[in-house]
Amino acid sequence: MGAHPLRDRAPRIPSVTAQHRPVPPWRPPVTKPARTSGQRIDDPATHLRVMEIVMKTCNLLLSAVAALAALAGVVPCGANASDGVRTDSLELNKAITRRVYEEGLSQGRFDVPYTTDFVGHGGRNTFTHADGMAEAKGWREAFPDLAITVEKQVAENDLVAVHWTARGSNTGSGNGLPATGRAVEITGTTLFRLDDGRIAEEWTCANSLGLMKQLGLVETTTAAAAARKTPAR
Repeated sequence: MGAHPLRDRAPRIPSVTAQHRPVPPWRPPVTKPARTSGQRIDDPATHLRVMEIVMKTCNLLLSAVAALAALAGVVPCGANASDGVRTDSLELNKAITRRVYEEGLSQGRFDVPYTTDFVGHGGRNTFTHADGMAEAKGWREAFPDLAITVEKQVAENDLVAVHWTARGSNTGSGNGLPATGRAVEITGTTLFRLDDGRIAEEWTCANSLGLMKQLGLVETTTAAAAARKTPAR
């Protein structure tokens, strides 16, 4: 029998040296740095410039959004509609209490709104709205040029605190005071409670002793000490 062309052929073993070459060690790929306008992005100056551009762009976008929101009547994020109403209410209460001094006591225009059950607290006594108006008119009679300046106001919920300064010349009589002709200046603080735009209650603390001393109606400590040292004749 003749030789089989496939069975009797000696197998050829490939040369390891010829077929398997050594694999080079792995190295991370080399990437070229990004460039911005011809400058490296990792350069500090370039970083700063890029951040400035980003911040300016963000500010412009935020300004545009805020303007559009204002035109549309949208409440900003983090706030609610009641905040604006509450602020308006506080400002209204401050304006009402300011009128007590600037219009009432300073100008004699006593048309500030009070509740029908108003209660005033003065020292150990309480008084009604009618009593308070009578006393206010008495101060106007004793000090015709009375002027009261509102120095500070603080409002919270239904309360308004007012720190004020009163100045005037005692050229008339009123509230039991004789006309001394002296000029006085005192300070005080009043706390108001309001109810639906009307004054419902008030507490006042004023320098009454200082007023009496300036009018010469009470003896000062210095004068009393001098009188004690003066020998009787």
